[in-house]
Amino acid sequence: MLFVMASALRRKPELLINLLPSLKGGLKYIEHDKLSLTIWVIAQASEEDMVVGLYIWIQVLLPMLSGKSCNPKSRDLILQLVERTISSPIARQTLVGGAVRKGERIIPPQAFDILMRLTFPSHSTRIKATERFEAAYPILKEVALAGTPGIKAMKHVSTQVLTFAIKAVGEGIPGLTQEASDVLIWCLTQEPHCYKEWDNLYPGNIQASSAILKKISDECKKQPTKYTDDLEKLMVMLNRFRKKNKEALTRKEYADKISYFNEADKHCKDIQKQLSRSSGCLKATVAISVASVVAVTAWSHSVKVVDMKEAFEKLSQLWF
Repeated sequence: MLFVMASALRRKPELLINLLPSLKGGLKYIEHDKLSLTIWVIAQASEEDMVVGLYIWIQVLLPMLSGKSCNPKSRDLILQLVERTISSPIARQTLVGGAVRKGERIIPPQAFDILMRLTFPSHSTRIKATERFEAAYPILKEVALAGTPGIKAMKHVSTQVLTFAIKAVGEGIPGLTQEASDVLIWCLTQEPHCYKEWDNLYPGNIQASSAILKKISDECKKQPTKYTDDLEKLMVMLNRFRKKNKEALTRKEYADKISYFNEADKHCKDIQKQLSRSSGCLKATVAISVASVVAVTAWSHSVKVVDMKEAFEKLSQLWF
């Protein structure tokens, strides 16, 4: 019986997707033996199609890992399956390339949020399996965020991911705050609409927003040109944030969060200074570069040089 099932699943892994409702409904209070059988079934499909295998793992088994009732033995079995999948030499290429299957993401934003929280728990809630999550997370994150910037589907994904990320930052767990901030900034660089989305979420998530602005400020100091490509959009957003910070001072519902608005405003000002300075340096660099090109072009037309060595020496004299 098992041989027949294994053969069928390896020939047509997508058959397992038809059983997804039954699998999801029957695993809420599953016994260890039944879990082992379910994992074995998913493993058979994964042998032939790891995209289908990971999709089923995300839909059926990942929610169990985030539940309080998941015991160490069950957790070990579930992790073994995904570890086996991503350990394949072709796993990254195959999974990232197949991140969207028939219009549906194999790791949707809500599942990525679960993965992020399992990988970056608070210090007091770390378990032995946390290190295994940390090892698997990078490739799963890449699959979750894979896509072509600018297309309609990615706009929806980026917006959802940003919403989950800002909530995660607001929980104040150091590792989670760091990772979720990075993810939110990634959303901004991928989809311009995310600036508007953050603007909408800003007042209600001021503590998280302040933490993210601090990160951007620190990054601008270390790498001034990092946000050059998004300079205009970022400047517009910062001006809107500063306006909201000022308005919050007069609104009763924000009375207990005034310190966060003041802190956020400070970070906004710091970022604006850094961006203005880097923008000025960039314009100066471009001007110098253009002037150099013009000078070299004019020189090349005014002299006749056959020997390349002589030409280089003359050019060196002009520059130095």
